[in-house]
Amino acid sequence: MFGKRTQPPASRPTTPPGPPRPSQPAPRDDSAPPAPPAADQPPPPAAAPPPAAKPAAKPAVAAKPAVAKPTPAKPSKPKDPAEAARLQEIKIGVFNDLIDSVDLTELAKLEPAQVREEISDIVSEIISMRNLVLSAQEQQQVIDDICNDVLGLGPLEPLIARDDIADIMVNGADKVYIETKGKIELTDIKFRDNAQLMNICQRIVSAVGRRVDEASPICDARLADGSRVNVIAPPLAIDGAALTIRKFKKDKLRIPDLVSFGSITPAGAKILEVIGGCRINVLISGGTGSGKTTLLNALTGFIDVGERTITCEDSAELQLQQPHVVRLETRPPNLEGVGEITMRDLVKNCLRMRPERIIVGEVRGPEAFDLLQAMNTGHDGSMGTIHANNPREAISRVENMIAMGGFNLPAKTVREQIAGAVQVIVQAARLRDGSRKITHITEIVGMEGEVVTLQDLFVYEIEGEGPDGKLVGRHRATGLRPKFWDKARYFGKERLLLEALEEAKAGS
Repeated sequence: MFGKRTQPPASRPTTPPGPPRPSQPAPRDDSAPPAPPAADQPPPPAAAPPPAAKPAAKPAVAAKPAVAKPTPAKPSKPKDPAEAARLQEIKIGVFNDLIDSVDLTELAKLEPAQVREEISDIVSEIISMRNLVLSAQEQQQVIDDICNDVLGLGPLEPLIARDDIADIMVNGADKVYIETKGKIELTDIKFRDNAQLMNICQRIVSAVGRRVDEASPICDARLADGSRVNVIAPPLAIDGAALTIRKFKKDKLRIPDLVSFGSITPAGAKILEVIGGCRINVLISGGTGSGKTTLLNALTGFIDVGERTITCEDSAELQLQQPHVVRLETRPPNLEGVGEITMRDLVKNCLRMRPERIIVGEVRGPEAFDLLQAMNTGHDGSMGTIHANNPREAISRVENMIAMGGFNLPAKTVREQIAGAVQVIVQAARLRDGSRKITHITEIVGMEGEVVTLQDLFVYEIEGEGPDGKLVGRHRATGLRPKFWDKARYFGKERLLLEALEEAKAGS
């Protein structure tokens, strides 16, 4: 049908079995699954063709390097280990026959949908010719797994398709963990071996023009949907490659979604709307997995459609809905160790691109100084995320990052820069019950001596634990008047801010 199938299963037997072969599928004695051995015995010539097919398939050996012979993994939970082992063995045999029967170079020229259709037909044919006893559900599972191995991410495809998973963590070929509803759990998904796992890792990173191997064993990449990927390969990863995928929901979360999840109250959401719409410089602070990027994405929903926004990221994952957005991404060095483009290079270049807002996906190095410079020089409404456990610590982290850049500035000068540039710090946290909350909306109000002064507008207070193990708490407004009140008036959002503060006070 396409390419040269090097001897389709129907023509594999030598001369005598040639005519009976068409009748071979006819023993659709699938009605006799209880006695597979007896079904196998009547046609001895039919049992002989598979071994004979192997020599005939030798010429296709040149095509094998194109696929690292991954073995389809089982995405669904088997009820019986023996049954699972039988199904796995069938997948291996069928997959090997498929590789021997197909010209992979021709296969690569087709569209993915066509390839999947062709592979499905060939796999069905191989199953029929080998007289394999499979239920309709098992046969479909074998076909799906093989298609995923050839075209997608192999055993990980069922997890990628699930929208309730936040993280996929692969610790070598035998252990795959997921995070769902804030809790980490072990799945039954396994790779055949470390070679298959490395093949999947290389497929992911090569799609964005990067590489991972012994010479360059650490790599950041992304999937087509923007999900963040990190790979660390042997020899650094001792038990086999470690692959981590931070998945994003197909439907991007907005501030109203965070309200419905209980991450913030409606009054707090209105204050965030004022902050996002009034071009206030914001740092979103939080620990790993606390939802900083999700919150940043939601906050950008209040940016006016007429504003020119430039995003800088290590791995492009922000998905702004505005029409006038320029997305930039860092680049690692090439094989010769040259050509690296750092986050600082991108932020500095942004200033020449006539931006109105600059958004840095994650501030983690000397680029903090350039971002502060941008915030202080007319690029109001700029945003970024930073790893820190509370707003006060976020300021210390920015200070440390500036020092890392080799800037020999007095501590007071650096703090004045921070106090003049950043206006609001929004703190996100993942609590021990797995829930994610916005725990602080904190304003920087200036300096007192050499100390940056802060005032909390909103805080989350934990009050106890419910019978189901979930933490019980509430968002409380402090009742303080924000320093950005005048800016809200300038942008016509004074009434919305007043409503939010009154609603928050009543709710407290």
